[in-house]
Amino acid sequence: MTNDGKPGVALDAEGRGLKKHKMSVFTVVFMVFSLVAAGCYGIEDMIPEAGPGLTLIMLIVLPFVWGLPFGLVAAELGSARPQEGGYYKWVQEALGEFWGFQAGWWRTISIYIDNTLYVVLAGGYLFSMLPSENRSIEFAFKAIMILVFMWINIRGVKDVGIVTNALSIFVIVAFAMVAVIGFANWGGNPFEPITAYPIEAPSDWIFYIGAGISIGMWMYSGYESMSTIAGELEDPQVIPKATLITVPLIMATYILPTMAGISAFKTQGEDFDFLNWGSDSTSIGYATVAEHFMGPAFGIFFGIVAVIAQCSIFNTYIASGSRGFFALADDNLAPKIMVKVDKTHGVPYVAVISVAVVNLALCMIDFTTLVVVDVFLLVSSYILVYISAMILRRRIPREDYKFRIPGGMGFLRLICIVPICIAVISFLINGSDYFIGGMIGIISGPVIYFFWRRYFGGLSRKDPVAHPENEKTGLATGDLRRMALLFGILTAIGVAGCLFLPWYEGDWVTGLMAEDGLSYADAFAENYDMTLFGTQEAMWAGIRNATIASGALTVVLAVLARVVEPARREG
Repeated sequence: MTNDGKPGVALDAEGRGLKKHKMSVFTVVFMVFSLVAAGCYGIEDMIPEAGPGLTLIMLIVLPFVWGLPFGLVAAELGSARPQEGGYYKWVQEALGEFWGFQAGWWRTISIYIDNTLYVVLAGGYLFSMLPSENRSIEFAFKAIMILVFMWINIRGVKDVGIVTNALSIFVIVAFAMVAVIGFANWGGNPFEPITAYPIEAPSDWIFYIGAGISIGMWMYSGYESMSTIAGELEDPQVIPKATLITVPLIMATYILPTMAGISAFKTQGEDFDFLNWGSDSTSIGYATVAEHFMGPAFGIFFGIVAVIAQCSIFNTYIASGSRGFFALADDNLAPKIMVKVDKTHGVPYVAVISVAVVNLALCMIDFTTLVVVDVFLLVSSYILVYISAMILRRRIPREDYKFRIPGGMGFLRLICIVPICIAVISFLINGSDYFIGGMIGIISGPVIYFFWRRYFGGLSRKDPVAHPENEKTGLATGDLRRMALLFGILTAIGVAGCLFLPWYEGDWVTGLMAEDGLSYADAFAENYDMTLFGTQEAMWAGIRNATIASGALTVVLAVLARVVEPARREG
């Protein structure tokens, strides 16, 4: 980004004005809080699946092996490279155009999908409190919600921050109230039982961890999302400062109400058993804690808070997600219409409207099939950011960093490699549905890149000397090798899935305790026989076939690269 001398206005490569805003650390803290958390909604589903003790353990451990490392990495890279596009630009600088596009595409698409869920959840929470089941009225509410926050976003990130401040404070106060109520009615050890059912074999631990870890990782994700707006802040260094403050705030928001709520219901009878926790209107959750001990009015109050929390997340993610496509388009890797900026407010309004249009189109659809793609895409983009952080630490001059993770290069490697290992494990232990849906999402990256890079020109159109194009392919020089590498990695993951998933999911059928004359696993298997992508056996066969196809494509791309790519220079 360059500046044309006008105060408060940054320019992209073609002179389109992005308005600069002065925002305090306090405001950005609440924006990051909203992007990552905005309450504990979702944790309720971990409790009956993983068990109360294991849920709390994961909420305590995951910040240190997943949430905090990424918060630190985002703070470090954001302090050295505070630019519009954030994590996409970091990966591009470290790994090049192809991998930068993958990170930008995967994360932006996951936000577009994810953001619609907040509209669906807000409508669900609201209409669970109202007698009406009229779908037209529900759609009208969702449409109004989308249009209102689209309008706020078009007015600029400062207005987004003001609204998010108010909503986030409301949410934090509400969950603090639940924690106080729960601790005041302490009923016993919230860590018992550790797992939902007794452990009968060591492999059962994998099942219970897998049942909750994807939600836990999702709950502690989003620290990088504010980085995409850095080019619109007068002082972008407020983002890394706010990120470091937000990490312990989010930990407290998750752990304290959950611990207090589980304990408070220990002596309240079978209806309040941990197995009855959940996020739907018929289950118990954080609102039930307030309602049970303080009266029905508090239950209604918490229902309103639930709607407000979803609005807060939705509002902030419109800003973050829209800047992803803006940055891609500015690099000639997405439709150029996405870089159009409103002259009054200095906002990429077409990109903002595109988020609203997608959300409006999908807000009444059952999102189960698409949700399985979300975490897989998010985690894949995180792996690229971790790798980029290690590369850029050696490339970027020390004086460019306004914040550096203490402990030297060895400690940076540790806090990057551990989450990468967790991410790879998470690909497998979430089940075949997530595996297949996620792989489909990952493959969309190189496919879209192939067409958009050839059509829009990519970085070669900006600087053909620094970013040479292979005239035979219309792609950047070396892209076929990179595609071969990506499909090779997917083949390796597919082989791991072929070996692990049948054993893992087959073990569910044989390894769990009996309940009501059936094993828990048999009851689970009856419900799981038909899945999002067919029967269990059909999914395993599909994974095997896709792995073979991916392996074949790897070989074909590698051979083509040797034929049409120029030889790589040594040194």
